[in-house]
Amino acid sequence: MKKEDRLKLLNKLSKMFIFLLFCSFTILYISQATGHYEYTQRKKVALTEDKIKQFEEDVANGKEIKIEDYMDNSEVNYQNKTSQLGLDLSENVGKYISVGIKGFFKQLNKLVED
Repeated sequence: MKKEDRLKLLNKLSKMFIFLLFCSFTILYISQATGHYEYTQRKKVALTEDKIKQFEEDVANGKEIKIEDYMDNSEVNYQNKTSQLGLDLSENVGKYISVGIKGFFKQLNKLVED
């Protein structure tokens, strides 16, 4: 590859990288400016206040209290076949990279010792 071609490719890649950074910044800025994070936090607080009121009513009425009834355990599992495939692939790549790096440094150590 000629030096001119490499410079053109590098120029294209750097422009694309800067464009992606600008888009990411813009999205994050708009999200912050519209108060999306604060809105989600306010919803959590409202849910917590509702549970506190329910707990106080149950105590006042003498009902049996179970802490599980007042806990919000809404942990969502987003795992599907595609994400599982990605996870398996990354674990296997990680294993092979680890073996390769260990072998590389073992060989490098042998060269230094000799």
